[in-house]
Amino acid sequence: MTEQSLKEQKTLSYERPEIDRGYANQTLYVNISEPNIAIKPVTQEMKDIFVGGKGFDLWLLWQAVTPETRWNDPENTVCIASGPMGGTPAYPGSGKSIVAAISPATGSVMDSNVGGYFGPYLKFSGFDALEIQGKSDRDVVLLVDGVDQCIKVFATTGLPGDAYALSEKLTDHFADGNPRGISVVSTGPGAGHTVMGCLNFTWYDNKRKRARYKQAGRGGLGTVFADKGIKAVVARWDKVSLDSNQPADKETLRKVGKAYSKEIATLDPKQNQMAKIGTTHLVPIMNDFDLLPTHNFKFGRHPHAGLIGKDVYKDIFDPGFDGCWMGCTVACSHGVKDFVPLTGDYAGQKVYVDGPEYETIAGCGSNLGCFDPYFIVEMNFYCDAYGLDTIAVGTGIAFAMECFEMGLIDDSHTDGLDLSFGNRMGALTLVHQMAKGEGFGKIVGQGVRGMKKVFAEKFGADAAIMQDIGMESKGLEFSEYMTKESLAQQGGYGMALKGPQHDEAWLIFLDMVHNYMPSFEDKAEALHWFPNFRTWFSLCGLCKLPWNDIVPEDNQEEAEPAKVMKHIRWYTQYFSSVTGRKVEPDDLITMSEAVYNFQRIFNLRMGFGRREHDTIPYRAMGPVTVEEYESRQERYDSQLMDKYKVDPEGKSSQEKVALLRKFREEQYAKLQDAVYQRRGWSNDGVPTPETVKRLKIDFPEVLEVLGASGQ
Repeated sequence: MTEQSLKEQKTLSYERPEIDRGYANQTLYVNISEPNIAIKPVTQEMKDIFVGGKGFDLWLLWQAVTPETRWNDPENTVCIASGPMGGTPAYPGSGKSIVAAISPATGSVMDSNVGGYFGPYLKFSGFDALEIQGKSDRDVVLLVDGVDQCIKVFATTGLPGDAYALSEKLTDHFADGNPRGISVVSTGPGAGHTVMGCLNFTWYDNKRKRARYKQAGRGGLGTVFADKGIKAVVARWDKVSLDSNQPADKETLRKVGKAYSKEIATLDPKQNQMAKIGTTHLVPIMNDFDLLPTHNFKFGRHPHAGLIGKDVYKDIFDPGFDGCWMGCTVACSHGVKDFVPLTGDYAGQKVYVDGPEYETIAGCGSNLGCFDPYFIVEMNFYCDAYGLDTIAVGTGIAFAMECFEMGLIDDSHTDGLDLSFGNRMGALTLVHQMAKGEGFGKIVGQGVRGMKKVFAEKFGADAAIMQDIGMESKGLEFSEYMTKESLAQQGGYGMALKGPQHDEAWLIFLDMVHNYMPSFEDKAEALHWFPNFRTWFSLCGLCKLPWNDIVPEDNQEEAEPAKVMKHIRWYTQYFSSVTGRKVEPDDLITMSEAVYNFQRIFNLRMGFGRREHDTIPYRAMGPVTVEEYESRQERYDSQLMDKYKVDPEGKSSQEKVALLRKFREEQYAKLQDAVYQRRGWSNDGVPTPETVKRLKIDFPEVLEVLGASGQ
């Protein structure tokens, strides 16, 4: 470690509490402006209504900010929490952290669910959640040391800029002979120059003797870190066992965890092979069903998709069992060993790359028209090193490429860069520019919404066409699923609270592959149930993948196979065995509803959260251009004839594009009506007083927000 690179500014010694039924029963507050450190109690009301994880984050953030707070104000607060079930080594997917703050991309509440060891280590160190507020005039490192029972704030100089080198340094520095006991949260130089900054959460891989990485990617949470001057947050802990959470019923927990782990180990090799290839198994499925975003979501398949699919990555990935938390048999966290980048500061050096996952492959591969798996690995590596969200980067560059190909911008605007689809070096150049805040990459780094504004105001580009093809909603770039033919997923993206992110309502597989939602009513019901159940995982500190990515062999015999009810029953046993709170499947939805509606009201408080904010670009609904229409002409002509009772004969492609658009926009509006009604919201998308009373979140300040919103 460079001499005097870490200088203690503030230290607080504390007595670590015993974990009781999944809770430490206190939270940690740090204001880095002063700095100041305080410990706050967790009330029973917090546990009853907000449960943990994302719920605690939202409640703490609500109290920290005002309606006037902007993302770069000192009072904006980064909240990180686990949940009552987080840190259980016996149950698959129990190592998640949930991060929340006011987003630089959307201006409203953003949350992100991420793997790694930090959340469990934070809790076992004695804190159900961490709040970091304020701004520092110099870089700081925050240490939460549960072993020595102290909190330390360090002023830093001379630490590396990129996330890989920084995490390695801090892991070595604080490990005290046990690197597995360290988890680091950091970002990189790209976060300070863009609104796409991600957070890297580490866990130590004993087999490979190195820190590994998962990302809290969406909405610029890393950008908030960088703006505050937070270089890194480090958690230190030692031993983890089934007893760490002090569950209410250890034997039931052991029994249900063993059954779930055995099922995954037995069925995953037959179903998705996630333990070998991670989420890359989705590439051929999405391509086969015309759902793989290609050329800025213009198309849904490509003949070269096999070059970036699961069979390729099976050979590229470093073999071995790769779980981002102890005991997870899904083990989907794969990486590439001894990769040699062609560009950037690491050119010619052997590096280890964590990933890529499906979202990165689709976003930085097919969506850019790039079908080189090694290019995708390099994009993956540098985005992580620079602290950049691969989804936002991929969707953002894809938009810039289409604008370039359409002539909306040209090489005089891009500083000479050729941004034609498929230009791998052009895409990598932009990533390096984003990291430095230089060149055209500085503009791309402002996201699709920012680019639309700059291209229109400074370059004279057509604002209307950019609105149609710019794949963002609420200021957040679309994650990587082509939704033209899935009304359910259109609603899942458009009516998602934080913007078009698949973790809230990933319905496209159920809708398009399994056809579980054939009717309009089925889709509306799904858009109530699934976002709420997916929210539940983030309340508890859990990963969603074990729930429905691997399903029981007899799942089709269930009355509601899309919900995978056998697993839900196991989750009720899991929750009850840890917390002692007896629940049934419907109870999981109800507790999630409370937090889900609270987040909607939080959006309202920040000036968002109405029907007008639940819009999506038309490309998410249907073909914008004649080229798009004609690529699927037989399908679209048949739909006009059979579904909408319009004879396409004799009509130009442009006329048919307009007709289809009218029908599909009407369909989306009807879906909004149905979903709002099912959720207990007004026709403007505002939760009603009756709904918040039923959910026991009718706090005076909540009712005040509703009153100001016409309720």
